[in-house]
Amino acid sequence: MTAEANKQKGIAVPGRVVFLDGQGEMPMLEISTAWSTAEIYLHGAHVTQFRKKGEPPLLFMSQCARFAEGQPIRGGVPVIFPWFGAREGMGAHGFVRQKAWELKEFAPAADGSVSVRFRFPDYPEAATYPAFGLEYVVTVNEELTLELIVTNRSATEPFPFENCLHTYFAVGDIGAVEVTGLKGAAYLDNTANLARKTEAAEAIHVASEVDRVYLDTPATVEIRDAKLGRVIRIEKENSASTVVWNPWIAKSQQMPDFGNEEYHQMICVESGNVKSNQLTLPPGRSASLKVRYTTAPLL
Repeated sequence: MTAEANKQKGIAVPGRVVFLDGQGEMPMLEISTAWSTAEIYLHGAHVTQFRKKGEPPLLFMSQCARFAEGQPIRGGVPVIFPWFGAREGMGAHGFVRQKAWELKEFAPAADGSVSVRFRFPDYPEAATYPAFGLEYVVTVNEELTLELIVTNRSATEPFPFENCLHTYFAVGDIGAVEVTGLKGAAYLDNTANLARKTEAAEAIHVASEVDRVYLDTPATVEIRDAKLGRVIRIEKENSASTVVWNPWIAKSQQMPDFGNEEYHQMICVESGNVKSNQLTLPPGRSASLKVRYTTAPLL
């Protein structure tokens, strides 16, 4: 009986988790289910691969990506926290994407899904913030679901922060891609000194560098890829911001961990709460950022 037939009859199809030495001899998990495979590095709790059987990879990874301590990994899903963008005297996009996380637990479910939970350890970089806990749950099945959970452990201090799942999606050709679901939204244009603009287009097409933070955009966004013939749906919970980014020609040439021509094969559509959508968590409270990525044929 096939795995699909088993699924239809409600019979459990077990998932599998294997520990391996990944690139740079960094520890990673390889997850296999009846429908898909995924790879997650402990460094940054970084999902570097998700692929449904019979489909191209969902995620883009640069061939020039660096796998080394203290370095972010270029591609996949970097976890951005507790700030987004540049911060004077510190690295861009926070410190959690450059640190090793702890594997707290993993659990194959009766339906064949696999969920893996990571915990961010108490590194010195966190000492300037109110005491907080940070966990990350990755669920692999026919879909890829990511949930970042922040807890303010302080009894007295509020905790302001930004969070973002900086997802790099693989596309067939950026010239044949459109992003939908953002018409009418206000955005900050990072290619024009963060000028505030309004998205007038039904579908966003990329023909030059795009670096935009769309505000107050909790709804589903789609990437429609004519070259690969698929739609990627990005469904969000507790995400008010959507970032759309493609470095194009000049910026690609300036990044040592990104190939000069790789901008053709990727687009970032990121979910989170940044800029004016940043969150402030009261003492003792938790907040969850959750995204679900699904694919379907482009009709």
